[in-house]
Amino acid sequence: MSKTPLISAAIACGVFLLIGCNNRSESQPLQAVQPLEAKAMQQSFRGLLPCADCEGIDTSLFLEKDGTWVMNQRYQGAPQPTQFASWGKWARTADRLVLTDTDGEKLYFRVKGENLEMLDREGNPIESQLNYTLKPSTAALPATPMAMKGMYFYMADAAVFTDCVTGKRFPVVNNAQLERGFAAAQQGEMKPVLLHIEAHFVLQANPDSGAMQKTLVADNAGAFKPGADCDE
Repeated sequence: MSKTPLISAAIACGVFLLIGCNNRSESQPLQAVQPLEAKAMQQSFRGLLPCADCEGIDTSLFLEKDGTWVMNQRYQGAPQPTQFASWGKWARTADRLVLTDTDGEKLYFRVKGENLEMLDREGNPIESQLNYTLKPSTAALPATPMAMKGMYFYMADAAVFTDCVTGKRFPVVNNAQLERGFAAAQQGEMKPVLLHIEAHFVLQANPDSGAMQKTLVADNAGAFKPGADCDE
């Protein structure tokens, strides 16, 4: 079964994100998308969203204060277990919430009470009796592998991965295979190397501050591309 367009949602902690603009003239330009402020907020949501050729899409969304999100989608009643994970950046306009995935596709949502309501591709409410709502949950970060591309660097028993799409930098769980691959790709120079890999995130304590931080876990050996960068 091919992956259908991502169905999901974004953000919440309250109506402070939604500044009414219903009286805005159509002649006025849309407000530019701006990063949301890093405030305390509900971090995860879950709901069963409509599916054209299955019983529904069990969707879990995890939001981070750094402006990134991770989503897991399980297609129920499909011929075989079908599960996908994706991630990207979230932001807001005056009246909408915007999720942008790593392919640049945008999805629109709005806060409705404590829930998130999916909007259509133009950012308008969906007129339907079907469920387009995600509710607050205690979902954890999904362990479903995601295709990722970024610059990997290892030194002094610590590895970091800088994602090409979001520009975010994440520590990497110790992985001897990646460390050997990085060493082989150095070609005599100690600098970051482009890495294509299947991976997922976990939350781990920062060894210095003790604060929980998003950390990358490799799900395969990956492929290093010596001499290449994010523009390849």
